[in-house]
Amino acid sequence: MADSSYKTRLIEFLEKHRGLVIVFFCLPASFIFNTILTLRRTLHRLFFSSPTRHDDRIKQIQKQIQKWNRIPKDERKLLCTSRPNWLSLSTTFYRKDLCHQIDVDLFDILEFDEQNLTVRVEPMVTVGEITSFLIPRGYTLAVTLEIADATLGGLALGTGMTTHSHQVGLYHETIKSYEVVLHDGSLVRAAANENKDLYQTLPWSHGSLGFLVALTLQLVKVKPYVKLSYIPIEGKKNYCDMLRMLSGDSSPDHPTADFVEATIFAPEKAVIMTGTFSDYDPNLSTNHVTRWYKPWFYKYTETFFKKGKHTELIPLREYLLRHNRAIFWVVESMIPFGNNPIFRLFLGWLLPPKPAFLKFTTTPGVRAYTFTRQVFQDIVLPIRKLEEQIDKSDELFDCYPLLVYPCKVYDRGTNSGQLKAPRKEYIVDGTNYAMYNDLGIYGVPGYVKRKERYNPVYAMREMEKFTRDVGGFSFLYADIFMTKDEFEQMFDLTLYESVRRKYGAEGSFPHLYEKVKPEIDVFQVGQQFEIK
Repeated sequence: MADSSYKTRLIEFLEKHRGLVIVFFCLPASFIFNTILTLRRTLHRLFFSSPTRHDDRIKQIQKQIQKWNRIPKDERKLLCTSRPNWLSLSTTFYRKDLCHQIDVDLFDILEFDEQNLTVRVEPMVTVGEITSFLIPRGYTLAVTLEIADATLGGLALGTGMTTHSHQVGLYHETIKSYEVVLHDGSLVRAAANENKDLYQTLPWSHGSLGFLVALTLQLVKVKPYVKLSYIPIEGKKNYCDMLRMLSGDSSPDHPTADFVEATIFAPEKAVIMTGTFSDYDPNLSTNHVTRWYKPWFYKYTETFFKKGKHTELIPLREYLLRHNRAIFWVVESMIPFGNNPIFRLFLGWLLPPKPAFLKFTTTPGVRAYTFTRQVFQDIVLPIRKLEEQIDKSDELFDCYPLLVYPCKVYDRGTNSGQLKAPRKEYIVDGTNYAMYNDLGIYGVPGYVKRKERYNPVYAMREMEKFTRDVGGFSFLYADIFMTKDEFEQMFDLTLYESVRRKYGAEGSFPHLYEKVKPEIDVFQVGQQFEIK
């Protein structure tokens, strides 16, 4: 009983003082963790890393799966990787303890092909590592997420976009091939001309079809800097129209910048940023935005409402990781004083807290607490509905800033993967794509801040309904609030179900919906907020 009472008090402390826990535990612990991880990977590269050993590592994975196949069918558990939940960037905690776990420790960059502009990597290579490898050589991935700890394999089986996606599309559009170990231990390659059905369904599959062991990604040639312009705009229609124009939605022939994004600070106020690859220009100031003592990038961006339009140079890798220190603006809800100049000067070097440690300190009580008092969603919607998106988000969450990244979504026809083809009314004239945008809603809703009535389940289900109604879709690394029927209205699972049967994933791997739905009963949570 005494032990139980101690645990209860500890959980209550963690729930009530999470900010202190993050400052005094998570930040130092994540720093130590990162130091050890960096040292480990450095030693790995010096003494153990070798592309020639990749095949041997695959054989070890195959042996584990073959051993699973020798278990009687009625005693087998579904397969998943042994990677701990807290190491992933997903907000959910999938019950891996109920599965048969396979070690898939693959961390190496395998091949760099300048002639074909591709790089072949193992799935656990991170964004931070690949940018450090590529940028000094004059290249980067066509789609590079802003969070350094994101893995390239995780993005491949989920997906992502960035501020270059208005030119190249979603992350999976830049994947040339996947190499996957299936339920029976066989190794297959999936590309546009080889196992095409598997190639089309691996994106958005979240590890529900097989074990990814390598992928080949498209590169783009770059210059060492990004010339970035900040354009503050008043008036919702004004900044929405400008985003549509800059993204190429108004006309495919309109010249577009290499990078386009917007941060919306209030319904009628936004800063649009446009960037182009650049060499050093002595006539422009250079801003090292990722240095520990610098203001958080979105806070710096907000200052241009007073300063007016501004153009500067940012080193390319620093631009790509500009949101990393504050994890966009999520850290503010954890450490409200984190952007204070004194905090930045003395403790800013500890940021960002490792997402792994944030999840590691998330007790069930903390998970339930944050689930009902915060929102963390990336939703992809037609950019022609941008005003309606903002209005709906304001009505349901009243949460600012909002992030907007324009992105091409291609029409690949029917039954071509989980992502439905864009509706014809959204297709840009003369092309085979529509311009969508990511709407990033992160933080504490205004209703919660003001201690007003707020039902998080109702709000998210209404947002998901709006998304389905306009032909959008949700990124599945964040919590979803849909029933399975509603999920199948948003996504096309026709080819996915066929591929599961054909490649033996059915009965071997969890179904996509089961893999991404929250471990929390969202409908039971919603009932707590209903008016009695």
